Amino acid sequence: MPKTTVGQSLLRVDSRGKVTGETHYSGDLAMTGMLHMKILFAERPHARVKDIKISKAQAAAGVAAVYTAKDVPVNEYGLQIPDQPVLCGPGASKPYTDIVRFVGDQIAAVVAQTEAQAEAAVKLIEVEYEDLPILADPLTAMKDDAPVLHPDRGDTNICVHYKIRKGDVDDGFAKADVIIEGEYHTPVQEHAFLQPEAGLSYIDKDGRITVESGGQWTHADRETIAHALGLPDEMIRIIYPAIGGAFGGREDLSVQVVLALATWKLQRPVKIIWSRRESMIGHGKRHAVTIKAKWGATKDGKIIAAEHELIGDAGAYMYTTNKVLGNAAITSTGPYFIPNVKADVYGVYTNNVPGAAFRGFGAPQALFMAESQVNKLAEKLGMDPVEFRLKNALRDGDTMGVGTPAPNPVSVVQCIEAARDKFSWKRSRKKKETSHLVRGHGFAAGFKNVGFSFGYQENCWAKVEIYGNGIMERAVVHHAGAEVGQGTHTIMVQMAAHVLGISSDKIELRTSDSATQGNPGSASASRLTYMAGNSIKGAAEAALAKWNSEERPAIAEFKYLAPRTTPFDKETGYSMPNFQYAYVAQAVEVEVDTETGHVKVVRIISADDVGKAINPELVIGQIEGAIVQAHGYAVLEEYKTKDGRVLTDQLSTYLIPTILDIPEKVESVLVEVPDPNGPWGARGVGELPYLPVAAAIAAAIHDATGAWISEFPFTPERVLRALGKIQ
Repeated sequence: MPKTTVGQSLLRVDSRGKVTGETHYSGDLAMTGMLHMKILFAERPHARVKDIKISKAQAAAGVAAVYTAKDVPVNEYGLQIPDQPVLCGPGASKPYTDIVRFVGDQIAAVVAQTEAQAEAAVKLIEVEYEDLPILADPLTAMKDDAPVLHPDRGDTNICVHYKIRKGDVDDGFAKADVIIEGEYHTPVQEHAFLQPEAGLSYIDKDGRITVESGGQWTHADRETIAHALGLPDEMIRIIYPAIGGAFGGREDLSVQVVLALATWKLQRPVKIIWSRRESMIGHGKRHAVTIKAKWGATKDGKIIAAEHELIGDAGAYMYTTNKVLGNAAITSTGPYFIPNVKADVYGVYTNNVPGAAFRGFGAPQALFMAESQVNKLAEKLGMDPVEFRLKNALRDGDTMGVGTPAPNPVSVVQCIEAARDKFSWKRSRKKKETSHLVRGHGFAAGFKNVGFSFGYQENCWAKVEIYGNGIMERAVVHHAGAEVGQGTHTIMVQMAAHVLGISSDKIELRTSDSATQGNPGSASASRLTYMAGNSIKGAAEAALAKWNSEERPAIAEFKYLAPRTTPFDKETGYSMPNFQYAYVAQAVEVEVDTETGHVKVVRIISADDVGKAINPELVIGQIEGAIVQAHGYAVLEEYKTKDGRVLTDQLSTYLIPTILDIPEKVESVLVEVPDPNGPWGARGVGELPYLPVAAAIAAAIHDATGAWISEFPFTPERVLRALGKIQ
């Protein structure tokens, strides 16, 4: 095996265990004396819990305990702000925690000898509700006379408002030769990870409340649980077993606090597994967004002004709405230089399931608008959409909408050219169609931050130990970064082996334990390759220096600090919000059946600048997976609600793509423009290929049919309506 492992497509370190079933996920865990938990959900969008009667449940067979709001010491939690009760009901020390704000709010937790006993006892709990007015529409919730859902947080349901003010948009529009206005709607999306929320909690040998459950940031989970229970962080231990997918959906907690509460009270192991329905009503989804846009360009093809208003449905609680919409604000101008920009971006509390982190983190919504506007401008000017993009694409030194240049090197031009060339893009020439099956081509580009933003000091810890007598016999890498299916643990091994100059089979990886490892940051923001890579590289280099100085064993820790960023200016948005971006461009061919409205993606080319592909096959896997998931978002998946109630609460009604639904052909082009601060030049890739898919498909549908569709998923009904064939 080569000692130079960076750039090699090594086999995943977790592949054998997952294929054979030896690997344990949260739902596989068990302990002697273990109890089982089930949760009573509110099942109503907005109500006051006036009374909870639990005596019948307490007396039921096998029941060990029933917990309600009064049992939670600090009855609040939340990744960004603690605005969500752990359990909703009277008797808590904090005001307004007796209010249910969405159907998935938790009312009580029952712990029993068996899962069946716990489930039976939940049905015996009697709750008296006072129903309250339901706010299911963000536009209604924004109004001055709307009921305020979080009165302890102000007198409005607007929980986020970002402004971007660059140049003079009025002057820009006055100089524009063409102006395009549009309104766009992007939908909620269910994460649909393979493993629903599950976990096991117990007291470890050192007396710590230990929670083993899938997550994305061990130390943030620990801090959140400790806060809710009123305990010091050191009393809580977080361990991640194998995680059956995340996509952002495990950033916010679900079962962890109530598990820890029960184990703390009972001093017994407790296990829970949510059903698929509980997962679909009880945990956050991708934000639905409405965008009004007005863009102008000169006749020579230069975008000169952009103005838009973006309203995101935060749902019942903040979750990561403030960060998601901050990213939407940044990406809402696309990867283009636009001298005059005005944007207002709002997040609004409603009684819907909370909007949460989801692959792309606000950029897919914003870029659907931006790329659609670019395609419409190009058409109105009679220009090829690829050439129009190349005229306007950001280059080194160009300022973004936030008024500062993107960190160099800016590689969107290379991505556009790579996708164009691989696709053999030619400007469409309209021909007379003789069949109900029509084909069209579409193009879109995008960009997204790598790493945390807006002034947060990005950091990541690692430790490397080298053992041997004269020669390196083995090395141990400690890192708590979560492996959520993306292959992070494999490239951690590769990067350590590369620095130490040994084969990867001599690397032992110890991961995801808050008690024995420093803070890794989250497995989100496409950051782990960059951040974990730099921290492991630093620790391995320091350990190697000790080894070369005859220190045995050679042990070193390293905490990587990324370049600093700055928050938005409140009035203008002026900032350096990120230290790195990654860029993507995609070309798509679709076939539309004009009789049935069915859209089939025939092929898609994705050119992604990953800086340096540490493991090329894993990168390609990420690209293909992202495209399949984004294709489902664009064409198939509809999370339907009515007055805050979820109508598609099963995978039988919320349809995700099967192997028969995915694009026929996906081709990846790995563009490698090294980032000077990335480990071996690497940028992030996890979210990147997802970003432009919906916009590219929309453009291809238009090319095929002549119809612009500004709302998706592009279901047969929506396509036929756009073609004027149904009302």
